[in-house]
Amino acid sequence: LGYAGVVRFRGVRIGGISGIFKSHDYRQGHFECPPYNQQTIRSAYHVRNIEVFKLKQLKRPIDIFMSHDWPRSIYHYGNKKQLLKMKSFFRQEVESNTLGSPAASELLQHLKPTYWFSAHLHVKFAAFMQHQASSKEELPKATKFLALDKCLPHRDFLQIIDVEHDASAGDSLEYDAEWIAVLKATNSLVNVTQSSWNMPENNGLHAKWDYSVTEEAIKEVLEELNHNLKIPCNFTLTAACYDPSKPQKRLEPVHTINPQTTEFCAQFGLTDINDRIQQAKEEGSVRGEYEEEEEEEEMDSTGSAEEPSEYNTDTSGLSSINPDEIMLDEEGGDEDLSTCSVDPSPDHPSDFSASFSDIRIMPDSMAVSSDDAMDSTNEELEKSGVNKQVEEKSLNERPLKRLGGDENGSSGIKKIKRRNQAIYAAEDEDKTE
Repeated sequence: LGYAGVVRFRGVRIGGISGIFKSHDYRQGHFECPPYNQQTIRSAYHVRNIEVFKLKQLKRPIDIFMSHDWPRSIYHYGNKKQLLKMKSFFRQEVESNTLGSPAASELLQHLKPTYWFSAHLHVKFAAFMQHQASSKEELPKATKFLALDKCLPHRDFLQIIDVEHDASAGDSLEYDAEWIAVLKATNSLVNVTQSSWNMPENNGLHAKWDYSVTEEAIKEVLEELNHNLKIPCNFTLTAACYDPSKPQKRLEPVHTINPQTTEFCAQFGLTDINDRIQQAKEEGSVRGEYEEEEEEEEMDSTGSAEEPSEYNTDTSGLSSINPDEIMLDEEGGDEDLSTCSVDPSPDHPSDFSASFSDIRIMPDSMAVSSDDAMDSTNEELEKSGVNKQVEEKSLNERPLKRLGGDENGSSGIKKIKRRNQAIYAAEDEDKTE
């Protein structure tokens, strides 16, 4: 799927977008590559506005869509009371309707997929959202949302869902002709620099703002592929396999050109972002931009030099103090992690009041029972009657910002820290935290 994409499997149309939605990175190009510095190690996994823009050009129905962040307001369409019982530290953002990604909500509203699966908040939660019909002749569509818990003992991290499909179709992934046509149409918008830029919109400043594709363009893609949409099995090894007998600590990452991406871009006449970045590196321009950006941030440590984003209320990635969240060690403390001020809307989602009907009926197959997905720690604490006090103490002790450096103020090498790294060596992580 790449940064964003759509593929087909047995007639099921599956879309997705990778990364975390961060408001201040939406308008940058894809410019990061190894070796990373303090800025790029954090911005590399942030979703860009061009990926959202490309997905919003799709017109044909989507069966399944996947994202890391939850769409904002989705919690109003499920068992919100039980969600807050399990994750009470979400309450402030849920009641102010600031939890989750507004950009993901835009995609949800535009794509109206049959299913939407998300991660990030490490709790099982199901919701059912019915969309308003675009016209009187059109039947209203509905989306079944499901997020699951972390893959840990006594946690709800797995659920089987039956999806209508073509049982007679082969077991190979296939290209999606409309998505390929959209990639071709938007190829001129690709940017591999740090410069902030806006996507075309109907505001009088752009000669073209609609990049959705015609049936004729889709037909041309099919003819280009001779109506063979099968994605080739052309995986190529680009890095040495890990050898536990010869562990290499602090191995410096290198920028690698992926042959699958190169072949894909060449086949459809698309810009190979990795290759463009490598060319810029070799010319020295990317490194110069990195150094210039670092100097600007040192001069102005109070904020970003970028333009404010239209998604300026999105703090879903860092604003909730989630004990289960996977974080980067020594992440810089220059980001504002405070919850944005929005008028509380605990019962009705303000973002979707004009777009979605107030239906919160959950299908049996996706419902969460009253006993569902309870953390073992919370169960024990509730039985002892001290859950509230322990939770408040935990919240008070946990810092709101993720500060870089060790106790002496020095910063070390950045590492990815996963809280469940030693889970298979421990009986239960929850009992030890």
